[in-house]
Amino acid sequence: MKKLSITILLLFFAFKGFAQEMDASRNFDPSFVHTVFFWLKNPDSSADRADFEIALATLLRDSKFAKTNFVGVAPKATRDVVDDSFTYQLTLTFESAEAQEGYQTEVAHLKFIEDASSLWEKVVVYDAQGAVQ
Repeated sequence: MKKLSITILLLFFAFKGFAQEMDASRNFDPSFVHTVFFWLKNPDSSADRADFEIALATLLRDSKFAKTNFVGVAPKATRDVVDDSFTYQLTLTFESAEAQEGYQTEVAHLKFIEDASSLWEKVVVYDAQGAVQ
């Protein structure tokens, strides 16, 4: 019984350490947040969506500046104040405004624009710096 208790305790601490390590790799950095909304020309085209997602995955894999990311699609709005007209939403965080400026001219970002811009009809960007700690 004592061995079982020790084993359970060790597994708990191992899992807790692993979970904390995973959480640390996903920590949201509020220093500089870059949010982009995309409206695809053909949002019902599975081929266009696949091409866009491939270009986006390549960007996220190759960017040297983006720290964390989130990619989403519009849920069906249940309130009038919710805009569900976009096709994809991308949020990236950066350690600073300077890092975000570097991202704007890095090869990965420019390649994403080259590969995917023919797929969208509209893009809206919101950038924000952390104000409240």
